[in-house]
Amino acid sequence: MEQLITTIAKAIVDHPDEVKVNREEKKGEIVYTLSVHQDDIGKVIGKQGRIAKAIRTVVYAAASGKSMRVTLKIND
Repeated sequence: MEQLITTIAKAIVDHPDEVKVNREEKKGEIVYTLSVHQDDIGKVIGKQGRIAKAIRTVVYAAASGKSMRVTLKIND
């Protein structure tokens, strides 16, 4: 899942070497936090959050067979 998020984010941003995905497990939930270069935040979020929503949709679809809930956060 981390590789999927990283691949999508690197294709969008201008500074792909600064894309980082952190994974944290909590009770019954896995939280992935996406961090990008400050100049690329707008590209990852998109107009009215459309890009961020699309990334979340892909991640949720990929995690649909998992027994744990998956959440994606995007750091500002």
